[in-house]
Amino acid sequence: MLRDLLRHEGHAVGRRQVATLMRRMGIEALYRKPSLSRRHPAHTIYPYLLRDLTISRPNQVWAADITYIPMARGFVYLFAVLDWASRRVLAWRLSNTLTTDFCLDAVQEAITHYGTPEIFNTDQGCQFTSQAFTGLLTQQGIQISMDGKGCWRDNVFVERLWKSIKYEEVYLHAYDTIEAASQGLARYLTFYNETRPHQALDGQTPDQVYSDHLTTRLTAASSAIRQAPLTEGLTLSNQPEPPLTSFSRCRRSLR
Repeated sequence: MLRDLLRHEGHAVGRRQVATLMRRMGIEALYRKPSLSRRHPAHTIYPYLLRDLTISRPNQVWAADITYIPMARGFVYLFAVLDWASRRVLAWRLSNTLTTDFCLDAVQEAITHYGTPEIFNTDQGCQFTSQAFTGLLTQQGIQISMDGKGCWRDNVFVERLWKSIKYEEVYLHAYDTIEAASQGLARYLTFYNETRPHQALDGQTPDQVYSDHLTTRLTAASSAIRQAPLTEGLTLSNQPEPPLTSFSRCRRSLR
């Protein structure tokens, strides 16, 4: 297109010459590139911890990823934190740049509202291997797990979430602004968590599975506390209380 525009202005140039000049000037087209998960050669890559692991309860494993959200003009990036067992979206953020800060904001929000998972799984993108991101997780005592290179199946439930969001919400609305995209996604993710039944959850919603488990766990903990014996250091004394006369004698001696 640029070559044809230049030709209309009287410049006799070819496609390769335009590409060479753009490369020298540091100009490139703005478009959705094939991969968001580009590794940084200086960052540490953590092993994948979910292989052969039975994930049966909420807050055992969280997963996160970034995807494109197309708009009427351009696109934005969506980051989400997902509870693996219940499929509940715990936190999300939109951004027009691929920086780490909007990922950190969402993770911090999820930890503030829901506590910490045992394992946090991501791909090997430079946002997730950065010292800021891994440092936040290690400070909270969370084990870090990362997908194998090119192994999208290692984070399959987040990939399924992206498909649901795009086919059930995004592709049906050509968002004009980032604010419109944010409102549309907020509306859909509320529906996804609270109303949309999941076949893998026996027809329950993510909210039901997540909250039912927490209620069961709190009930079991309360029962255990009621039934637990006092520890040795907290055992009530069987000795009789000292007579009041002894206390009176102490007062007189101090005088």
